[in-house]
Amino acid sequence: QVQLVESGGGLVQPGGSLRLSCAVSGSILGLDAMHWFRQAPGKERELVAGISWSGGSTNFADSVKVRFTISRDPAKNTLYLQMNSLEPEDTAVYYCHAKAGTYSIWGQGTQVTVSS
Repeated sequence: QVQLVESGGGLVQPGGSLRLSCAVSGSILGLDAMHWFRQAPGKERELVAGISWSGGSTNFADSVKVRFTISRDPAKNTLYLQMNSLEPEDTAVYYCHAKAGTYSIWGQGTQVTVSS
């Protein structure tokens, strides 16, 4: 059974950095892309960043474009999200997502809290 396991969340002060990881346990045949989504209390889940698994092309939400970087290590089956210059508005549960054709799987989420 394939699972996505996120790690790296926590409490950080405004202006700080965190690096999230998403490890894929098992294998996903025909993996197209992976994404990071986030959901703040009382808000809808939103796409933060995505990356194509083969070519590595990326896309970002406008609110994080110059502060966040998404990357992947196919050899380790791991997705990363480097978050710099964090703001209180970045506080949310961050979810990893994988897509292979019509197959879609989510991680359990990791909490990121930006507060002084």
